[in-house]
Amino acid sequence: MDRLTLEQRRKNMRAVKNKGSKIETMLQKELWHRGLRYRKNAKTVYGKPDIVFIGKKVAVFCDSEFFHGYDWEIKSKEIKSNREFWIPKIEKNMQRDKEVTDKLTSEGWTVLRFWGNDIKKHLSQCADIIESVVKSK
Repeated sequence: MDRLTLEQRRKNMRAVKNKGSKIETMLQKELWHRGLRYRKNAKTVYGKPDIVFIGKKVAVFCDSEFFHGYDWEIKSKEIKSNREFWIPKIEKNMQRDKEVTDKLTSEGWTVLRFWGNDIKKHLSQCADIIESVVKSK
């Protein structure tokens, strides 16, 4: 049972950023400095990837660990409060991520997904992967 009213929960959830997060911005700046030009959150591409190279058909997603279910078998047991809300929500996010990846791949896109901590700790390596994929297409 949620301790907040529906209106309070709605206000809190609307305040959660869905674009322009720290991990996205870090990766975007690194790619820009390398001379790679991209679109951010392109609405014309299914799933609205965080970074898109439209001509090369490369879609990049920057996934935060909590909302996208990193190490879910272990982490799902660590959620202590409001489990009946968070567990189905995160599992739905994970399913949606899989569907987006499958659909884009079937349409000829290369889909790259990076966890937030990987971007924070290994920014150059993440950018290297993106750069090599973009330049190979």
